[in-house]
Amino acid sequence: MTDHEIRLFETDAAVVHVGDGLIACTLPRPEWTHEAHLAACLHIVRDRTDLRPETDLPGIIRRYNESVGGVNDDHQGYHETITQAFIAAARAHLAERPSGERLVDSVNALLVSPRGARDWPLHHYSRDLLFSVTARRGFVPPDLKPLP
Repeated sequence: MTDHEIRLFETDAAVVHVGDGLIACTLPRPEWTHEAHLAACLHIVRDRTDLRPETDLPGIIRRYNESVGGVNDDHQGYHETITQAFIAAARAHLAERPSGERLVDSVNALLVSPRGARDWPLHHYSRDLLFSVTARRGFVPPDLKPLP
């Protein structure tokens, strides 16, 4: 359960704006929300066949974080395990959605689903493991239950 109001997207173009803005490092920092993370991830997994999400998204996010003045270190910025978990969530979600569904509908369905919750990775990982330096720096397998 989330204690934040879920911010849904209104159009396919709004989702593409976030995904392409992330890739180009032009997305304004205030727009880089939890929902934007998931929208960009789903858009990249579904529509950006020129990218390999599991290997390309880490560098894209690190570069974006630095472009807006962020730091990627042991305590802030890019988190490898969370990124890989949400890529797995996006892939599982897309496998369950109708073929040809509008991007915005698929993204919004993910955002309101259990997999879209901010704390979703904690259904698979203990807090100590997920927020360890090891999990931030590299992918670690879940210790509670497998990812989808």
